[in-house]
Amino acid sequence: MGMKKIESALISVYHKDNLEPLVKLLHENGVKLYSTGGTRKFIEDLNIPVIAVEDETQYPSIFGGRVKTLHPKVFGGILYRRSNESDLSEQKQYEIPSLDLVIVDLYPFEDTVASGASHEDIIEKIDIGGISLIRAAAKNFNDVVIISSREQYQSLYNILESNSGSTSLEDRRLYAAEAFDISSNYDTAIFNYFNQDSDLKRFKQSVRQSKVLRYGENPHQEGVFYGDLENLFDQLNGKELSYNNLVDVDAAVNLMSEFEETAFAILKHNNACGVALGDTVKDAYKRAFEADTLSAFGGVLITNKEVDKEAAEEMNSLFFEVLIAPSFSEDAHEVLKVKKNRILLKQKEQLQNKKMFKTLLNGVISQDIDWKTDKLSDLKEATKIAPSDEEKKELLFASKICKHTKSNTIVLSRDGQMLSSGVGQTSRVDALNQAIEKAKVFGFELEGAVMASDAFFPFPDCVEIADKAGIKSVIQPGGSIKDQLSIDYCDENEMSMVFTGYRHFKH
Repeated sequence: MGMKKIESALISVYHKDNLEPLVKLLHENGVKLYSTGGTRKFIEDLNIPVIAVEDETQYPSIFGGRVKTLHPKVFGGILYRRSNESDLSEQKQYEIPSLDLVIVDLYPFEDTVASGASHEDIIEKIDIGGISLIRAAAKNFNDVVIISSREQYQSLYNILESNSGSTSLEDRRLYAAEAFDISSNYDTAIFNYFNQDSDLKRFKQSVRQSKVLRYGENPHQEGVFYGDLENLFDQLNGKELSYNNLVDVDAAVNLMSEFEETAFAILKHNNACGVALGDTVKDAYKRAFEADTLSAFGGVLITNKEVDKEAAEEMNSLFFEVLIAPSFSEDAHEVLKVKKNRILLKQKEQLQNKKMFKTLLNGVISQDIDWKTDKLSDLKEATKIAPSDEEKKELLFASKICKHTKSNTIVLSRDGQMLSSGVGQTSRVDALNQAIEKAKVFGFELEGAVMASDAFFPFPDCVEIADKAGIKSVIQPGGSIKDQLSIDYCDENEMSMVFTGYRHFKH
């Protein structure tokens, strides 16, 4: 059990909200309180006796508050071992007060960085005394309780109220683990701030929020999401998001970020099975659905405009897992929420991530996120015949989809509607043939369609196959030593082709 009664406490916090009940309970239990600065005033204003740390150490707070608690009488009172005779002797010899509870939080470094504050302000939010007190108290968890976050005030209150002011060894060990979690997360944030423009290549990431999922990719795999989904979405309906839901939602959100016009996409296993533009969300949905009415079943749906009642009624007959939108009209919500497991996500903000990473072999691989969107100014006309302005617009539409589709990939589109795609094939020819065949299955003629490729053509076979299918305009990165072979075929067969200069592999 290792039950220990708290007889003295050091309290020095930045965040004082919800602290009052805990301070009052400590006072009621006869706990001697020590504090500094604003926290001491907060306690005094409650008419509760409190000892100033400066009075105990006989040393003032100096350097604008940079040094307040860094003193042997403070750290000695935390770190001395209550069961060690030598430590007890030295404690008595040097008149070091015993500190059984430390309530300390940290300056809001991450929030200060996120606010766009100046470098000087950010540096001042690097906590020195707080982080040291947290580590000291956590190290000596056998004898000391460490409360390192305002989120723990209520849990400690409940423990002390239930156990007459005492804590168990298990309680103290758990608080110590949480303290080291907080301190390591804090140090990681500081390192990443200093390292953002340096050549020091180190992989350090820390995410404190987590959510245990029902399972991972398959039922026999454990799954956990690390992050705060509530910052990104409001879930308006449905069951909990699964591992596979989250992977598809990520793909959907990234794809939809490419479009400003009213757009709709349907995804399955990370790839779009339908994408379209429209005058309304209903129109865009119907055109996206037409591209693959089979794969849409059980898919993840997303749009970049408000879902209204007309759109909701149109898609309501389809079984789908998730629908993501920036907003839902009240009538639309009423229509869609009838199916209780259907997940409705209101997206509150766009993704801001700059890096992506994954485990690989015995390490981690990291890269910049591909935020490059091909635009009109990127297009280099490679053939004698130039695409028309409308064809260029269509080529860029197809290229956006291609960027978010698993390589090797080919995307075919016309009039702001993806007609089909070839996905994840080991050869680009296979991807093109798959796309052509799929378009035929769903009743699309390819005359006048355009073709997008995520990488260059090493041979002219793809443009030849596309030409015979009725496609007359092509967008690709270019860069093959045999580009001229594809250019020559296009020129000989009155096809237009543009190079972007940017490859968009996705593995």
